[in-house]
Amino acid sequence: MRKLFLLLFSVVFFAAQAMAQRTITGKVTDEKGVGLPKVSVQAKGTTFGTLTNEDGTFVISLPANATELVFTSVGMETAEVKITSSASYSVQLKAVDKRLDEVVVVAYGTVKKTDFTGSANQTSFEDFGKRGLINPLNAIVATGPGVQTTAANGAPGSSPGIRIRGFGSVSAGSGPLYVVDGVAYEGGIANINTEDIETITTLKDAATTALWGSRAANGVIAITTKKGKKNKTGLSFKIVQGFSNRGLPEYDRVNAAEYYPLMWEALKNSYQYGSGQAPATASLNATNNIKAQLGYNPFNVANNDIVRTDGTLNPAAQLLWADDLDWNKELERTGSRQDVAVTYSGGNDKSDYFSSFGYTNEKGFIIRSDWRRFTGRINVNTQPLSWFKTGLNVSGAVNTSNQASDGSSTGYVNPFFFTRNMGPIYPVYVHNATTGAYLRDALGNLAYDYGNLATTYGISNRPAGASSGRHIIAETLLNQSLFKRNTISARTFGTITFTPWLKFSTNFAIDITDYNANTYDNNKVGDGAPAGRASKTNTKTTSYTLFETLEFTKKIKSHDITILAGHENVDYTYDYFYGFKQGQVVEGNTEFDNFSTINTLTSRVDKRRIESYFGRINYSFDNKYYLSANIRSDGNSRFIKENRWHNFWGMSAGWRLDKEKMFRNIKWINLLKLRTSYGQVGNEDINTYYAFQALYALGYNNAAEPGVLHSQLDNPNLTWESSNTYDFGIEFGLFRNRVRGSLEFYDRRSKGLIFDYQLPLSVGGFTVPTNIGNVSNKGIEFEVSGDVLRGKNFNWELKLNMTTIKNKLLTMPPDNQEIISGTKKLAVGRSRYDYWLREWYGVDPADGAALYKPNVWNAANCRIVGKGDTVTTDINNARYHYAGSAIPKLFGGIENTFTIQNFEFNFLLQYQLGGKVYDATYAGIMHAGTYGTALHADALNRWRKPGDITNVPRMDASKTGVFDAASDRWLVDASFLNFRSITMSYKIPVSLLSPIKAQGGSFFVSAENVLLISKRKGMNVNQGFDGVTSNVYTPSRIITAGINVNF
Repeated sequence: MRKLFLLLFSVVFFAAQAMAQRTITGKVTDEKGVGLPKVSVQAKGTTFGTLTNEDGTFVISLPANATELVFTSVGMETAEVKITSSASYSVQLKAVDKRLDEVVVVAYGTVKKTDFTGSANQTSFEDFGKRGLINPLNAIVATGPGVQTTAANGAPGSSPGIRIRGFGSVSAGSGPLYVVDGVAYEGGIANINTEDIETITTLKDAATTALWGSRAANGVIAITTKKGKKNKTGLSFKIVQGFSNRGLPEYDRVNAAEYYPLMWEALKNSYQYGSGQAPATASLNATNNIKAQLGYNPFNVANNDIVRTDGTLNPAAQLLWADDLDWNKELERTGSRQDVAVTYSGGNDKSDYFSSFGYTNEKGFIIRSDWRRFTGRINVNTQPLSWFKTGLNVSGAVNTSNQASDGSSTGYVNPFFFTRNMGPIYPVYVHNATTGAYLRDALGNLAYDYGNLATTYGISNRPAGASSGRHIIAETLLNQSLFKRNTISARTFGTITFTPWLKFSTNFAIDITDYNANTYDNNKVGDGAPAGRASKTNTKTTSYTLFETLEFTKKIKSHDITILAGHENVDYTYDYFYGFKQGQVVEGNTEFDNFSTINTLTSRVDKRRIESYFGRINYSFDNKYYLSANIRSDGNSRFIKENRWHNFWGMSAGWRLDKEKMFRNIKWINLLKLRTSYGQVGNEDINTYYAFQALYALGYNNAAEPGVLHSQLDNPNLTWESSNTYDFGIEFGLFRNRVRGSLEFYDRRSKGLIFDYQLPLSVGGFTVPTNIGNVSNKGIEFEVSGDVLRGKNFNWELKLNMTTIKNKLLTMPPDNQEIISGTKKLAVGRSRYDYWLREWYGVDPADGAALYKPNVWNAANCRIVGKGDTVTTDINNARYHYAGSAIPKLFGGIENTFTIQNFEFNFLLQYQLGGKVYDATYAGIMHAGTYGTALHADALNRWRKPGDITNVPRMDASKTGVFDAASDRWLVDASFLNFRSITMSYKIPVSLLSPIKAQGGSFFVSAENVLLISKRKGMNVNQGFDGVTSNVYTPSRIITAGINVNF
């Protein structure tokens, strides 16, 4: 009976409960009306809850006492909705403004961006992950102010050059310090898989970089790799496929029909103006002899009737090998890129993990330019005890490559120099000189025309200007330039928390790079012929870093205080071996042992140690006023013991004006912060480890007698270059942070620049490296970003940044106030990259001579032209002058992002205004008559007869040394606009991915180096900071398509 009573009671109780509950439905969407899956829907103060479906809908049963529903989702603001009598609810969640929680990576930690008082740019994987980048450094090009970059060359895996806030040195290193996961990184950045990166931060002011001391004078680029996220397990697959070609067209050059009359003219004028022949005689002699000068007659007419005596091409002339004059066609190909990445990550309340594997296979657009990379990473962090946390981050990379050589701008093995300068009448393969038919070798293969095969095939030889005896296609295919680079990096730490406000951490890092390079120059044609030769280079770079920190963090009412103290030890070793042999024994075997004669065998070990003590104090009051002070004492083994230690420091302050009463009622101002900083950092990258020591060079033996050479005197007073930087900036956020930006001014003064001081001959005449120079870099940086249009299905975000740099040398060596180097002259009051060149005047309309402004009047070579201008025709009497600077007046980037429902379109532009380029590459093909060398199409505008007004002198093979000389004639405006990147991505709807149980995914198409607009077609305007072009691997245009799926 009792059991029956309990049963009836239970039924009645649960029935009452059921009657007291109610069921409601609804849908949760984002600001664009798209349904949000897996949103937590919870009755506040109860255990009743559910998750939304894939389309954002939900059904929930509520108790009678429920009054509010709480909606939470990752990346969205939490919403609370009052429960009414309605049975259905529509809830819209707003995306969290990530900028409010954004942190900036600084030395030995992070700081909230709103509290940061230094100067930095930061980009995240969310910004560049869809661009298909292989080298992470390309992600910072044009994306932030204060950072000037050069174009990465087209070789697979190459990096752009980077300078932060100008040029702080002349002879020492000017590149930034690279830091990976809090530790200075000694490996190449190309070893790091872009998929592993969370953020890339560029730190620019001295106060922010002071804790890196003697290595931070040129700024710091800090890379932070990914970690697993709490309560979020994820498996991601990314596959990218693409192709590449030249990103920069070739210079316009004349064709064969134009080339022969031009070179005839050069020969004819050399007879007329150089030898004094009458015009008619000179013309006849040129017609009879031009073939002998050029070597090849590519036409079906007689050798003495190619160009008529009036300078025109024989109208009956037809090319015999018209299909075999394009050397670039044989050299270039459509490159390819394959990139695969797999990541797996997750975490819980105590641990997190991230792992990745990457594979890249890239073939450049030049034959034999291949690169392959494998990468892997495991990053695990755990807190096994409430007071102890530890972690291990290990990564590795294996790189293999075979690259065509472009090391020397005018080297015969440089494919860009060779093809660019090859005259348009010379074929790739051997042809019958009469019929034009292809000739074959003994094996029946088409024979390459080396240009010196008169004996073998009975054809003419090419002249020196057409690289006689060389063949870039054959040499590129037969030679080898192999390298393999293995790297392993590890970071580990242990943190003990003594109290909520005091913790101690120990960190250890190791970076090891093994590099093996093997070259082979074939025994058929080129530098290795006829013996064949090979070289081997092995290096091992090892870096150990150990540092400990003690951190105190305390909040006392409105006061926030953080104090950091630490010690660091860096141990660096570079082990180098090089061998060079010649005399290939067995054909087809390129192993080092297969060469008989040792030409060079050398090795060395370089060591460096840095011992440091550092500290930092951060203080803020009421989240309005901020102060920060840093100091680091570095002891560096590069310098003598008595001069080894130095203190580097920085101070900064910030003021949040928007939190003052006067601004609180101005609703459209959300952020208004003033900040300023000042500090001193050092530059220990002085290109030697033993600059303070007297050095002796080995290998100066006299036959069997050993010998050495005294190569450097000691300088015990030598120390690092230092840089003091003042920075003042204002940051703003307006209209609910819809418009955001900053404006800042910087003044960077570098002291103690190292120059080689020349001693008197009475004490040997040695040069001694000495700290005796100063240079300043001043400028303004501005960036602004904003949501131009923001709607339910459409959003347009615009970002703009711009930078100015004014560089000036303040002090020079007392015994050498002016130093000329190439196209530049260093002097007080001038910039690091001011041009010092002969002053070009123009072309004399009377005889087509090249004219220069004279240094002194000399009746033998000076004349009066125009409106009484005095000029000279002698290059040795041409006066030098400062002719502008390679440093631009303004540079920066413009980025537009358009979001249309699930589609996103991103356009990144890089621009530069002002500055000048010395186009040496163009000058090389604007000669006045170098037989065999190609000519630019501008040569068609040369002077031809008295009265012609032009800026191109007459063709004259006897005057190439004068007409083609280095002068400001070859300077051109360096302004450019580069369509750096165009990306389209599509967020795949979850409904389409549900059959494979995926949580998200995207498809993207990206193009890099889309179009460069400059003053001259073919000019690599952004090749180098010094503004001088050369024959390097032309930047490549890369188009990729990829898909990313997350589980």
